[in-house]
Amino acid sequence: MARYWARFLTIFTWFAAVGRALLRLAARTAVSSVKQVRRSRVLYAMDIASAALALVAAFFLRYGFDAMSTRPELIWALVSTGPLYLLACALAFPVAGLYARDWRYCSVSDLRSILQAVLISSAALVLMSFFANRLQDMPRSVVPLEALLLTAFLSASRLSFRLDELALRPSRRQPVAEDNAEQIPTLLVGSGHAADLYLRALRRDPHCSHKPVGCLEVTPEHTDMTLRGIPILGALSDFDSVVCALAESGQLPRHVVFTEALSAFGDGAEDVMRRAEARGMTVSRLTQITELKSAKQESRFELRSIELTDLLERPQAALDNEAILRLIRGRRVLITGAGGSIGSELTLQVAAREPAELILVENCEYNLYAIDMELGERYPAVKRTANLCNVRRANRVNDVFAKYRPELVFHAAALKHVPMVELNPCEGVLTNVIGTMNVANAARRFKVQAMVQVSTDKVVNPTSVMGGTKRLAELYCQALDLHCLKKGSGPRFMTVRFGNVLGSSGSLIPLFKRQIAKGGPLTVTDPRMTRFFMTIREAVELTLQASAYGLEGEIGKGEIFVLDMNEPIKIIDIAKRMIRLAGLTPGKDIDIEIIGLRPGEKLYEELFDSGEQRISSPIPGVLGAIPNAVPLTTLKEMFARLKLFAELGDQTMVFAIMNSLIPGFDKHPAEGTAGALSSDDGEEGAADADVTHLTDDVLQAALSSLRRGPPSTPMPM
Repeated sequence: MARYWARFLTIFTWFAAVGRALLRLAARTAVSSVKQVRRSRVLYAMDIASAALALVAAFFLRYGFDAMSTRPELIWALVSTGPLYLLACALAFPVAGLYARDWRYCSVSDLRSILQAVLISSAALVLMSFFANRLQDMPRSVVPLEALLLTAFLSASRLSFRLDELALRPSRRQPVAEDNAEQIPTLLVGSGHAADLYLRALRRDPHCSHKPVGCLEVTPEHTDMTLRGIPILGALSDFDSVVCALAESGQLPRHVVFTEALSAFGDGAEDVMRRAEARGMTVSRLTQITELKSAKQESRFELRSIELTDLLERPQAALDNEAILRLIRGRRVLITGAGGSIGSELTLQVAAREPAELILVENCEYNLYAIDMELGERYPAVKRTANLCNVRRANRVNDVFAKYRPELVFHAAALKHVPMVELNPCEGVLTNVIGTMNVANAARRFKVQAMVQVSTDKVVNPTSVMGGTKRLAELYCQALDLHCLKKGSGPRFMTVRFGNVLGSSGSLIPLFKRQIAKGGPLTVTDPRMTRFFMTIREAVELTLQASAYGLEGEIGKGEIFVLDMNEPIKIIDIAKRMIRLAGLTPGKDIDIEIIGLRPGEKLYEELFDSGEQRISSPIPGVLGAIPNAVPLTTLKEMFARLKLFAELGDQTMVFAIMNSLIPGFDKHPAEGTAGALSSDDGEEGAADADVTHLTDDVLQAALSSLRRGPPSTPMPM
């Protein structure tokens, strides 16, 4: 007996444990269901109302309105069954997990939860009716009708969360970009799952900066179909015709996005990229959605990849690649400042066009090393030499020219940071003026075919030392070009002038990137400040194009090539656009702080001086300017004195010479920085002072003659 009793206790204990576990599970499920229902009580009430409507509609669909109004037993069956059915739904819906998910992001896979809820509630209805009256009051055909209607009603209520995606035009609830004018027309390549996800994401982004205008596919079989309202316009081979058609409709794409890996498009991807870049469009590819990144970030904000062309409100200019190729191919090309922002891009583009040899001239050891290594990796077949050389040293410049005998020279070496040159004017003169003179003289001495000088819009009505020094460099190259023209022999000396380049070292774009990464604020000097902007790549391409036309067609002799940069852009608009491209909101996530103008800065930049004659040019994307020329002999004489005083650090005399050579330029040393030497400098200082005084009388005489105004045409040599 004891043995049976012990076995009974064991079985009882086991069942009790299972019962307690089931009760705990039921309690947790009930608590969880109550929380879910409380969180989604409006949806829960809608679902119960949908169940009641489905049951009533099932009865009326089965028997019709006349039968329901004349047969009281049917009304009784509905009234007696309804409460049981609604109770079953009230319990079944939370258990089936209808409120355990965020239905704002519902998809077809979530239909399973709805079917489970309908199945459970319908089965409960049948069971309760069977035990209540053996289904005598429940018409059998009502159950499947009710199940179908309830499935439709529950699905419809969930799809209402996605009405913004289903609508043909944005609804009032759908967020709209703050400024539709800033949206960039974008052409998608590929119409698969990644493109679908991308379009869905754009529709949900209230500050999306891209506006899809069409899709291209590998084959034309899906042409004339749409993907989330975006038309599939053709195959990859139809790129040119599609772009032309979009341009005619006012939707010229400025950005081409590959939605999948390039390998998915075969050889057509390379052709599309080449054609897009030739039209000045930005080309990029979507990051794979499954790509994982480290969660360890040093900065507060992780920047998205920013395409610099997205900051501009215009497409880039088209290129004559054949003309550029004829300029470079088979020639020995020397580039000064080859490791700088513009110089490095210039070096890479020249290397891509099959030069006979590249001669790199750079003053910074690391920059020279970096560009030499990059050339070795990307263009190993191009012969190149790396030369540490400061263009201020005429002897070293001449040695490089004598050793390599270049045929083309691109002069990009310069001190270009306005506040830094303002604080160090003598250094700016020695690099920007004397350095340019040394390179130009060497180009003339060693009979190169052409020298191209990179200039800046800050030379126009200059207020900064940097602008003034680059203006003098322009005048010297112009004087040499006119002198060689008069002689009928000698190199071409061409100057290409353009505004700010996006992304260069020391420019505002890298600064804004760092400030966004730190969480702000972005510092803007003045909300009214505007600048002309161009990407480094576009500036270099147009520089090469202008050089090719100038040398091959003998265009622009004695003129300045001015790149067409369209309308100036406000700096504060660039700042706001960068914040939005980083996925943030200006003034909310990132502030913008106004800090005031720095020394030498202007609110507005110009591309043409008031004393220059502006002319049209046959070169695409390039304009022309004819400045008032200064005689070469005058410039040589004044530059010799300018060099002397700059090396002595005499800012007073440096500014006096610059003021006399540049109309409207009026600079004076800051208090306490004048170059006059004191009597306490000892014998060496006294000797330098004597040199200054010896040359002062000669200089004053030259200045007096210059103040009467330079002749408009070159003096005879």
